[in-house]
Amino acid sequence: MKKAFLFLSALALSVTIFAQQKKAEEVVKFKELTWDFGKIKQGVPATHNFAFANISDAPVVIESAIPSCGCTTPVKPEAPIAKGQSDKIIAGFNAAAAGPFNKTITVKVAGIDLPVQLKIVGEVLTADAYTKYQADKDQQPKPAKSGN
Repeated sequence: MKKAFLFLSALALSVTIFAQQKKAEEVVKFKELTWDFGKIKQGVPATHNFAFANISDAPVVIESAIPSCGCTTPVKPEAPIAKGQSDKIIAGFNAAAAGPFNKTITVKVAGIDLPVQLKIVGEVLTADAYTKYQADKDQQPKPAKSGN
């Protein structure tokens, strides 16, 4: 009986603590959480701006933007973002290795328990494969223009 009571007490406490944690999504709203670069050429760095707005009642500070690997270089705003204002996190990807990629950037907002994760995905093609991809893409029939 004591073990059951202890277990239920611990469970209730952990649920209560978890429920009280604030999420980054409660104070900043990103336009998108995932960006697909599609097929990109090896050795040609690519960037995307993850635009967001401060939806809270106070200024927010982006404490950190931590990439999942060294091939991704995020740049975060250094100044506080005022209530209702927008800014961006720039995600840079070096495209050094050929093949598909799926990378994350963990964004921590000051004073908020749970961060938000941004993702960049795509496929890096070698120079030859990229040239062939572009040629094949150019051979695709163009959609007919509608005229008035």
